[in-house]
Amino acid sequence: MFDMIIRGGRVIDGTGTPAFKADVGIKDGKIAAIGDLTEASGRSIDAAGFVVAPGFIDMHSHSDIALLANPRAESKIRQGVTTEVIGNCGESAAPLTPRVLADFKKESDLNKLQVELDWLSMGEYLAKLEKQGVALNVVPLIGHGTIRAAVMGYENRRPTLLELQAMKDLIVQAMQEGAYGMSTGLIYAPSYYADTEELIELSQVVAQYGGLYSSHIRGEGDRLLEAVNEAITIGKESGAAVQLSHHKAVGKANWGKVKHSLELIDQARASGFDVTADQYPYIAASNGLSASLPPWMHEGSKDELLKRLIDPQVRSRLRQEMALREGYWEDTKISYCPGHPEYEGLSLQTIAELRSADPYTTTFDLLYEENADVRVVRFGMSEEDVCTVMQHPMIMVGSDASALAPYGVLCQGKPHPRSYGTFPRVLGKYAREEQVISMEEAVRKMTSLPAQKLGLRDRGKLQTGMWADITIFNPETVRDKAAYLDPHQYPCGIEYVLVNGKSVIVQSEHTGELPGKTLLRN
Repeated sequence: MFDMIIRGGRVIDGTGTPAFKADVGIKDGKIAAIGDLTEASGRSIDAAGFVVAPGFIDMHSHSDIALLANPRAESKIRQGVTTEVIGNCGESAAPLTPRVLADFKKESDLNKLQVELDWLSMGEYLAKLEKQGVALNVVPLIGHGTIRAAVMGYENRRPTLLELQAMKDLIVQAMQEGAYGMSTGLIYAPSYYADTEELIELSQVVAQYGGLYSSHIRGEGDRLLEAVNEAITIGKESGAAVQLSHHKAVGKANWGKVKHSLELIDQARASGFDVTADQYPYIAASNGLSASLPPWMHEGSKDELLKRLIDPQVRSRLRQEMALREGYWEDTKISYCPGHPEYEGLSLQTIAELRSADPYTTTFDLLYEENADVRVVRFGMSEEDVCTVMQHPMIMVGSDASALAPYGVLCQGKPHPRSYGTFPRVLGKYAREEQVISMEEAVRKMTSLPAQKLGLRDRGKLQTGMWADITIFNPETVRDKAAYLDPHQYPCGIEYVLVNGKSVIVQSEHTGELPGKTLLRN
């Protein structure tokens, strides 16, 4: 007698081995049997013609606040994602010190999410998330930018010994409360004010708890190889395992460099060092428009940034210093601009023409008018590089996006389609249609590989005794539908999703169940 039996599906167990036909029996939230369960009884799902796989693990997510705004995690769970790694790129929801809280409250887009910021520590944040309920499991990282802002604000200098110790203390607390490691966003303030030595010292604390160092590295274009080497050095010197975030090469002049950056990963691994990476399967990136400004513009506070933006002398300096690649203005398209929604989907070049201004003036004016809260989609990667990275055996899948929904407070702007389409896109476009990798390898990159990296010993594979995080998809129809100009679209072919043995997606529809857990580091 089982609580549920998934019958007649083609099992891809997450290990990379060939698919096989079997039934899967679930009891008390875990996988109790795999094989011929014809004689067994219990509620059943007819999976004939479908693939039965472990639930997908989004290795790089930004759903920290979004899951509190809408715990149904619509755009992720409908992709088959059953676990998200949050707190990436140096930004985490905790610790929420008075200084960080003040910064949060100035973010207009955060205010629209209507989330009560009533926690302080990582433990309190995770407790709030679990008490509210959430559709999928959550793995937390602590953001270096968050703890640096908490201790030092946005000052461009090295920390004092007391400040360094204060940051270490915040990391210790977060690790003791369940964080899996520390993330950095080394192109964003205030993380990019940190030198390598600071990051090594802080990562040493992470390593003492068996945690990982996950990094949006210091450069993904001209400085790609130097930035990868820095991340590897931080890991080697600190003892922390390294995860390179959304691995890519930006700018036509840098296309092909990923072959050399992947060689750096191989060399480090050959010497016994644990370094891996993740990617999203698109040729466009996404972040804030303010990230195009040089580091000195972000020093101090947002109010100071806004004052600088309207200073004629500062604007003149910016024109000389902003190192923008060829085609930047046309390749950069607005995805979120609440004061000018008519600009969403348009390039900076087009907007400049509409405003009868040059692109620099347009950028500075838009940032000032929108309180610096403008998001963009930037094209700049090559399809060949995407395939090269995907074929590397130590590359995982990560959306680099929040859980969104085509309704309510999470339906804003024209966000990058990766929020809705990352995992079905790998399965449909790259595995089935283009055969860049096999379906079994695609599933491995989404399941057992990230689970192994995170130390999740009871998830990521379809084996008896594992938690029943399961995604059932149609291998013939699974595909992404989200587009750059129409991104709020759920994918096709994700038929059923179970989290901890509970059905969250049934026949492609959300049941409203919230069985997810906050998975604390053991």
